[in-house]
Amino acid sequence: METKFFSLDSKVEALRELRMRANPQIVVEFDDKLDQSWIYHDNALEGVVLSYHELKAAIDKKIISDVTLIPMYEEIKHHKASIEMVRQMARAWAAEKHDQPRKAAKKKNQITIETLKLLHSALTPDEKAKGNPYRKDNPLHRLYFHEIAQPDKIAIKMRKLVEWLDEEETQHIHPVERAARAHYRLMAIFPWPKNSGKVARLLMNLMLIRDGFPPIVIHSIERQRYYDVLRAETAGLVPLVLESLENGVETSTRFFQELEEAKSQHKRSA
Repeated sequence: METKFFSLDSKVEALRELRMRANPQIVVEFDDKLDQSWIYHDNALEGVVLSYHELKAAIDKKIISDVTLIPMYEEIKHHKASIEMVRQMARAWAAEKHDQPRKAAKKKNQITIETLKLLHSALTPDEKAKGNPYRKDNPLHRLYFHEIAQPDKIAIKMRKLVEWLDEEETQHIHPVERAARAHYRLMAIFPWPKNSGKVARLLMNLMLIRDGFPPIVIHSIERQRYYDVLRAETAGLVPLVLESLENGVETSTRFFQELEEAKSQHKRSA
């Protein structure tokens, strides 16, 4: 596994350099497409399959939406806004970490219960006014089938999660594995009846983007595998997350390499 992390780090660094050399507008457009993929696959993991038209109509302000589909469109808009918020938070934290002494940066960058509630609020605005209350029961009919915390244990397990994130030992875990473990732990708690899965994946990507990695999109074709590894030990989730990230990095690298090659060919022919 350590060898795979080392190889991934090199690929991510190469991708970072390609993105820095690319036209900024193209990078923005690429990230927008990535966010659309993120929303599509994240919803598919939740059992909701969106069409390109539905995604486009919900996100594009120039399109007048069908009023009968507004509830779905609102959820997509909230999802898009939450992703944008995660990118902004992660980049701000990364900048602070770079500019300030380690201890000061660590204090400001730590993920708290309020951070997790903020992610849930972005996805589920109706719950914000209520204080984002944790679930009061174990639903009999639910999408995920892994063991989840008993309602009366949620609060203490949430505190233990953020305490674990701040432990010195946790800081020495590779960022990808650390993010995957945080995701797994939050899914094992499953604090809210709605959008706990999306919050867990937002948390994972918040941590990754902060640490200089691109976000992970777990594809819908991996849905059953994803459900299965959540029922097993956390070690099962790490390989899935690693594979998903590697696939995304390789796809992104090909895109930006082809851009550079096309630019070079254009210069030679000019």
